[in-house]
Amino acid sequence: MKTGIIIPCYNEEKRLNVAAFINFIQKENNFHLCFVNDGSKDDTIAVLKDIQSENPLKVSVIDIKKNSGKATAVRAGARYLHSRGDMSFVGFIDADLSTDFEDFDGLLKTLKTNKKLSMVFGSRAKDASEGIEKDTLRACFSKIIKMLVFFILRLPIEDTQCGAKVFRADIIPVLFKRNFFSRWLFDVEMFLRMKKHFGKVIILNKIYEQPLQRWVHMDDSKLGLKDSLEIPYRLLSIWFNYNVLQNLSYSNTNEVSEPAVEIFGLPMTSLAA
Repeated sequence: MKTGIIIPCYNEEKRLNVAAFINFIQKENNFHLCFVNDGSKDDTIAVLKDIQSENPLKVSVIDIKKNSGKATAVRAGARYLHSRGDMSFVGFIDADLSTDFEDFDGLLKTLKTNKKLSMVFGSRAKDASEGIEKDTLRACFSKIIKMLVFFILRLPIEDTQCGAKVFRADIIPVLFKRNFFSRWLFDVEMFLRMKKHFGKVIILNKIYEQPLQRWVHMDDSKLGLKDSLEIPYRLLSIWFNYNVLQNLSYSNTNEVSEPAVEIFGLPMTSLAA
């Protein structure tokens, strides 16, 4: 049984550290990389196929034909890896490797060590975090978002949006059965779904926030100024859908059609979780 790592990609042709990914799959035998191309407009898919060609047994490539957002990309990767049946753990990291493989392995070790945990996620906000580079404006805005997130979740989480998370494969149906409302604030929805599934008391023993040793904000972020300014509204929309229109929201998400995808390297597998 392996650990699957999902890497959502959008217009990463020039940014992807191909050498780092190839070096990782050459050294590690207990991991499977699942790249998800989210309707990129550049030649990202060709770069991903080149990485896969180095070792097709350790790399999968999912091509989403139309850009649908990080939430859809991660969900497609998780459902595919779950359908394979050979993954004990599944997680995701950002394509720019702002969180590196060493830190991800640290999250995984914590999850494997504590059998009660269902998810371990990285944190750039914990006091013990070292080597974290953030600009002042970004840090200030993050504090505002943090207050809104706490209002929604009512959980002692410092950093919901860190792009490094790993979870046991058996909770994938809980996290990813339904589509997400948000294109890129889906992490908050993941915690809401876990809270509903386990209960507000038990969930505290099911999740663990672990300080990262290294995290560097990369330039050329996919999240523009307009998107950033809309975050408070998007968060409140998530709260409204899950707390006020909960039954209706679940019904609506089930009606959303799945994106057209193509999986390279292996026979087509149903993305059912």
